[in-house]
Amino acid sequence: MVPPETLISTVENALKPGATGDRVEALRYVSDLFEFGSEQFTEVQIAEFDDILLRLIADVETSARVLLASRLAPIRNAPPVVIRNLAFDDAIDVAGPVLTQSQRLDRAALIENAKTKSQLHLLAISRRPALEEALTDILIERGNRAVVQSTAANPGAKFSDEGFAKLIERSEGDDSLALSIGARGDIPRHHFLKLLAKASLTVRAKLEAEDPQNTTEIQRAVAGAAGLMQARSAAVSRDYATARAKVSALRAAGKLGEADVEAFAKAGQFEETTVALGLLCDLPVDAVERAMIQDRAETILILTRAAGLTWRSAKAVLLLRAGKGGMSAHELEQSLASYARLKLKTAQEIVRFQRKRAAEADPRLH
Repeated sequence: MVPPETLISTVENALKPGATGDRVEALRYVSDLFEFGSEQFTEVQIAEFDDILLRLIADVETSARVLLASRLAPIRNAPPVVIRNLAFDDAIDVAGPVLTQSQRLDRAALIENAKTKSQLHLLAISRRPALEEALTDILIERGNRAVVQSTAANPGAKFSDEGFAKLIERSEGDDSLALSIGARGDIPRHHFLKLLAKASLTVRAKLEAEDPQNTTEIQRAVAGAAGLMQARSAAVSRDYATARAKVSALRAAGKLGEADVEAFAKAGQFEETTVALGLLCDLPVDAVERAMIQDRAETILILTRAAGLTWRSAKAVLLLRAGKGGMSAHELEQSLASYARLKLKTAQEIVRFQRKRAAEADPRLH
């Protein structure tokens, strides 16, 4: 695109030393021109606008940049270099509209912004219509309470397994955040159970009120000492249906063994690992799931030993249950020592007792 003579002269005059007022007027003129014809411009023409606008905003006052940002942010094919420049502006009134609305900001720019800019910038990002896992991981890690709350409440946000774990960790003592997390339809079952373990009675009651169909599940989940929340329907829950079919097929074919458990654990497949341990120990899924979400690792050590697993596979299961936080070298060393001392016969006797107790509680679960 060759700019019209009026545009050329306006910009040239605006860029003269001391012509601040002319520069603001030129900025308004150029942004009017772009906004009016944005749908018809080619990428080459948009690049020309990029160059002109960048020169005009170099020394203008904040209010002029705020106006430009608010106008360009909703435009699908806005000049990308200017958009990036505005997104990284220290003034949140400038950066905010772009960070929240602009489709022109690429993934790399959003991630860089989330890693380096202020909490207000993070809050603006958290309000985007869609957030990928890489972004939410950063927002949860770096963000203050307002940022984390906004991210958790965003229906367009996607969370990694580690992201959910960190969210639940940050929700302890924060009823508002716990409610936002618990109300998400995409929260994995094992994280939901951990959330309930930490949640207050108020949070549990509100979750029941918001989803009456989930009342029985929540009540069962919070039953038991120290909040060991297991639903009797765990073995047939939606989250476990696929895993159960997959692992049961392996067992039926005579192929389920230690290598499978280790592979499931290393791949971060919580449900498959839980079902596999349950089948190898002849225990209900909910009994193994309870062990997987407990703070202490002793029960998992017993189950893996009773299943005949080596320390390498047991360690993979321990690391899976630990989540993103992992286990310190000292914790792993202590667990290894305990595993070495634990006799196979002793572990199997304990599991036999657990099996009997589970069958007495509800024969249908066995």
